[in-house]
Amino acid sequence: MSTPNISKKDIINAFQFRHATKEFDTTKKLSDEEINFILQTANLSPSSFGFEPWHFVVVQDQELRELLKPVAWGAPLKLDTASHFILGLSMKAPMTKWDSEYIMHMMKDVKQLPAEAIEMYSKFYREFQERDFNLDNDKKMFDWASKQTYIALGNMMTAAALTGIDSCPIEGFHQEKAEALLREKFDIDTDKYGLSFMVAFGHRKAAPPFAKSRRDFNDIVSWK
Repeated sequence: MSTPNISKKDIINAFQFRHATKEFDTTKKLSDEEINFILQTANLSPSSFGFEPWHFVVVQDQELRELLKPVAWGAPLKLDTASHFILGLSMKAPMTKWDSEYIMHMMKDVKQLPAEAIEMYSKFYREFQERDFNLDNDKKMFDWASKQTYIALGNMMTAAALTGIDSCPIEGFHQEKAEALLREKFDIDTDKYGLSFMVAFGHRKAAPPFAKSRRDFNDIVSWK
């Protein structure tokens, strides 16, 4: 596979272009090709041990979008105007435990590792959970899985910006109520998955009202 041919300037320009779009232009919808490209970058994102503890639900049904509004205070305007609205789900503890059926499936069927490699991976992963990161309860396990899912979120938003598409990540929701809704109306098994974030994609209705502001570069980077 050839090395990607994209300039550093183009990448920085995309980061300058990207902003948390509060309202989208409802007349400008993303094509199937565009949204599938964005989702493919999630599919190709890295994750700890390569175990991909995520699932993404694209919510296009307007009735389902309406149901989300009461449990997601940060989403109503985006739900009304975004071309595509995605829920980022992360696996809960039963799915990601070192000896779970899912982890075995990933090693045997997806990665197609030989038996000796599976034994080695399992040993390292168990030590990682029980000793290195002390993932000794369900909340810690879900938080770890969410960290992986956020990598995919960042990649989706960056890929969108590189192609002139706007986005807005959303954490403004009541997690318990939102997950109850996902269980009741979205057919999501919330024993296996929890909601980590929502994200909207489309094209901005208007330019950002103010310039991008960030802390000084030297305040966030140190060299030793």
